[in-house]
Order: sequence, then structure tokens, then C-alpha cells
Amino acid sequence: MSFHLSNNLLAIINIVTFLFSIPILVTGILLSKSGVTECGLTADTTLINIGVLIMIVSLAGFIGSCCGLKWLLWAYLVIMLILILCGLGFTVVTFVVSNKGSGEALPGKGYKEYKLGNYSNWIQTIVNETQNWNKTKTCMVDAKVCTIFNKKYLNDTVQKFHKERLNAIQSGCCKPSNDCGFTYRSPTNWTEEKGVYSNPDCKAWDNNPRVLCFNCQSCKAGVADNMKHAWKKEATVNVVFLSFLIIVYCIGCRAFRNNLRDDAYNNKKWSP
Repeated sequence: MSFHLSNNLLAIINIVTFLFSIPILVTGILLSKSGVTECGLTADTTLINIGVLIMIVSLAGFIGSCCGLKWLLWAYLVIMLILILCGLGFTVVTFVVSNKGSGEALPGKGYKEYKLGNYSNWIQTIVNETQNWNKTKTCMVDAKVCTIFNKKYLNDTVQKFHKERLNAIQSGCCKPSNDCGFTYRSPTNWTEEKGVYSNPDCKAWDNNPRVLCFNCQSCKAGVADNMKHAWKKEATVNVVFLSFLIIVYCIGCRAFRNNLRDDAYNNKKWSP
């Protein structure tokens, strides 16, 4: 009875996980075709890999449990164990990496400003990598992130603009740093004042809509802040997914053990 119960339950769970892998795989493929994932740095590849892996493992578990194939169940359990261990390691690292860094509040301002050095070395390395940053910067320019920002706050007076709660990308990429002391004309149009600037981002600023502060360290910091929050959310989801995998793994172990017990019983029954 327990043999059939555990095997049937394992088969049902793997059907569910197989069906769950299909929208993940399709989403990854659609994102890769749409060309919008450059801003997210390889999100499409990650989704495709996860979808394919879940699909293969689910098929192995389903066939192994339905057909009572001990060697396939054994392979399934080994892969599941590797997945769980890798998932645990990745989740721990992600929580550690995404636990450092945040925006700095400014007196009298509704928005925060961001410094790349406040974030973990791992995130800094990813953002600073030339190929990654060029793709991300091009994506933001083509998506007209700052053009939309400018239209949204175009009618703001300087006093009202300073009270706006801007997100990390808007604050870091679409306006000059507060250190520069530039004169506000519009959200993306500022007049440079004469003087010596301690912040190198002040020299990087340009009113050209395709330049603005996309070459600033503050813009990289804004992207780093987005990555931090995205990774923290992903790590939280991973905890839920890992809990599910551990439950499935335990059921799989029971099904494998019951298969061995059933074989031993049959051999004993038919032995002279």
C-alpha cells in the first residue's frame, strides 16, 4: 500500500512541476526574443535554464515512479540532492550579497542618492563589467527611461522636484548629483555652475537626452540598488521553492526505498 501511495504521489507532484516549468521556459524564450532583458543582465538565460532543468528532472521522476525504474529514481534523487544543495548555497550567497547597500537620504529632499561603493563587491563587479554596463546603459537609453521621467515631472518647480520620491534609476541616471549644485531648469535640464567639483559625476553630466548621467557612477549605483532588491526577492522565492524541493525529495526517497523493498519481497516470494 505504501509503495503505491508514495509512487503515485511522486508521479502527481512531478506532473505539476513539469507543467510549472512550461510557462517559465516560454517566458524566458519570449524575453530573449524581445530584446528587453539587457537591462536585467541575462534574466532570460536564467529563466530558460531553470525551465529546462525542472522539465528534465520532473520527467525523470514521473517515469521512474510510474514504471518503478530503480536506476532512474536513483538518478532523479541524486540530481534533486544536487539541486537542493546548489539552491541552498545560491540562496545564502544571494542573501549575503543583497544585504549590503542602500540609498543615502538628503536633508530637505524626498529622493535619495546612491553610491556604488556602498554595495557588495560582487554586485560592483557585475555592474562595472564593461560589456554588462554597455548593454544596460544602451537598454535604458533606448527604453527612454529618463524621457519618461522628464515628462512625468516636467511641470515641477525646483521646490516640488526636490520633494519627489524618485526611484534609484531616476535619481542616479536622470539628474545630476546633489553635490554638483547645478541650477534646475527641468528634470533633465540643468545649468552647470562654475567651480571645482569633488564628485567626478558632475563632469560626466550632459543635458543631451542620450547622455545625461548614464556615464556616472551614481547611475551604476542606481542599477546596483535595483539588482540588490531583485536578488533579495529572488532569494525569498528560492526559500519557498527549496522547501517544495525538499518535500518532493523526501517523497522520492520513500518511493525508492519502497521499490527496493518490493523487489526484495518478490524475490523472496518466488525463491525456492
